[in-house]
Amino acid sequence: MPRQKRLRTPTRPSDRGYGYPVRIDVLSIFPPYFDGLTLSLLGKARDAGILDMHVHDLRDWTSDRHRTVDDTPYGGGAGMVMKPEPWGLALDELATASASGESPTIIFPSPAGEVFTQATARQLSSRDHLIFGCGRYEGIDERVFEYAADLGGVRLISLGDYVLNGGEVATMAMIEAIGRLIPGVVGNPESLVEESHEDGLLEYPSYTKPAVWRDRSVPDVLLSGHHAAIASWRHEQQLERTRRRRPDLLPADEHTES
Repeated sequence: MPRQKRLRTPTRPSDRGYGYPVRIDVLSIFPPYFDGLTLSLLGKARDAGILDMHVHDLRDWTSDRHRTVDDTPYGGGAGMVMKPEPWGLALDELATASASGESPTIIFPSPAGEVFTQATARQLSSRDHLIFGCGRYEGIDERVFEYAADLGGVRLISLGDYVLNGGEVATMAMIEAIGRLIPGVVGNPESLVEESHEDGLLEYPSYTKPAVWRDRSVPDVLLSGHHAAIASWRHEQQLERTRRRRPDLLPADEHTES
């Protein structure tokens, strides 16, 4: 059986309210990229049995002594393309690995994919089994995506209109965005509601002690103890920030003050 880099087995049954954790598998030729998954909230969620995360080296599903995962492209062109068979073997093994029995959602980071948003993260946080396939070089043989669709849902997802060296950084970002929305990962779920993009607006400014720092004061309303006034001020700040920084998030009639 191919070797895998497993991020510590959960130590007790899931705290999600189900009998199993959310399973997340990552396929990459650079597994050390994902050492950060052992840290902070995601690491604690893994230890609590909420997440069951596994990072696999795609080369473990190769058959030659050089552990080759790429070859020249048909039709010519620069660069190399990732071979289909290591992907096929890996997906065959992982597709049925979830304790829930649910078919996986298989995600390939790609500059040719749909744009990842908070809504995407929320959709994916409801799934019981996610598999991330990290491409490299000039990409993955197109037939892998077609084959993966026979095993589960397939989504090609982009972080934005730019190109990275591979899918690892994008996968890390998506796992963190998705993972923190899974019940039990973040200690205070109310904090998720007030964040940027949850209600279509950017988050309001935050302040802490001291009340005056280097001649800059905390807005008086936040010191007033008047909860309705504070809520109104925060909402206005959200609107103002969004108009100024991300007008594309607002309906056309709200791009400017009326």
